[in-house]
Amino acid sequence: MAAAEPGAAPRSLSVHNFSEKLAEQTVHFHLLSMKESFFLWVGSAPTLSNLAVAMCTRFDPMPVSTLVLGDASDTTPNSVAQRLAKKTGKQVFISYNLPSTNTNLSLQVENRIKQEMVTHPDKF
Repeated sequence: MAAAEPGAAPRSLSVHNFSEKLAEQTVHFHLLSMKESFFLWVGSAPTLSNLAVAMCTRFDPMPVSTLVLGDASDTTPNSVAQRLAKKTGKQVFISYNLPSTNTNLSLQVENRIKQEMVTHPDKF
């Protein structure tokens, strides 16, 4: 992104995409960053099978989370959202569209997200 001109209002939205081959499949990450929150879509095919949200509160050290859309028996979206909210201090929306039965893939996905946060902290 180009630098804002002097006196211009700061941008309120930014988009960042990245992909990685994990567990023999290409996983795509689509990040929509807002002022105090971000939406992260993770998947290998264009689908929105679930949506979880998590945020920090002053009442509990662990962020609260809820599944807005999808199968409530799949706890992966909530867990990932909670960990990202705790790490960033922001409200996190995540759509995790990969098989949650593959724990190795889930671990690789989270590690790839953390790597991107280190490489491009301004995108989160």
